[in-house]
Amino acid sequence: MDIQFDCTLCGQCCHNLKLTLTVAEAMRWLEDGNQVQVLTEAIPWPDEPAADDLPALYKGERSFPVLSGALPSRVVVLLAAAFDGPCPNLLPDMRCGIYERRPGICRTYPAESNPFIPIVPSNKRCPPEAWAPGGSSFADAGNLVDAELRDTIAKTNSEAVDSVGTRQRLCAILGLDAAALINEGFVVYSLEPALLLEALQLAEQGTETAAAAASWVYVSNRSQTIDVLASAGAHGLVAQEVEGLPFEYVGYHSPSA
Repeated sequence: MDIQFDCTLCGQCCHNLKLTLTVAEAMRWLEDGNQVQVLTEAIPWPDEPAADDLPALYKGERSFPVLSGALPSRVVVLLAAAFDGPCPNLLPDMRCGIYERRPGICRTYPAESNPFIPIVPSNKRCPPEAWAPGGSSFADAGNLVDAELRDTIAKTNSEAVDSVGTRQRLCAILGLDAAALINEGFVVYSLEPALLLEALQLAEQGTETAAAAASWVYVSNRSQTIDVLASAGAHGLVAQEVEGLPFEYVGYHSPSA
């Protein structure tokens, strides 16, 4: 699909977000005094995917192996700049206050870094006039036109693969051991910024200060999901049935029995 796009400076893409960050971007965000959350999701992985299953291979190289009970799984860890209302760097005239060092996800929006997710204008926050016919060419037959944009996405994807070990060590250092089922939601850890920054610095240095979790726990707001995972040997819990959890569960679906 051919897509035309011109930013209207509406600022809608700079409000109420969890912006995924690279490890380096997350540390800069924390150093600026802002909040970063750790999001986890897990994929049942009883067998290695076929060589031609490209979406599964894409997920596999961005995750690390764990056990949940007896079920082999893989965990994806995301670092996200979290804010309600406007981004802390958004100026009154809707310009970015850190434009020259803004995160990669801001540089590439409204493109998708995942090659298996198409660009769908109606799924974006930009107003209809941003996509008006006759505007600047953004994608031609599904391919991004701008070479710099493609390069930024390639670098972001490369970092996601290269930093898997750092993200695994981060979980070990902080004792994180719970994740949502992929495509159902996220487990969200909101940690004190100084603690998270120190843990990220240790993790990036390759310093493991805590043993990795012996077994990860799947979390869902749907009891049938946990029942199915348990039948495969996994450990799991229904979020709303347990009080005092050290994380928040954010689901894509309404809770169900």
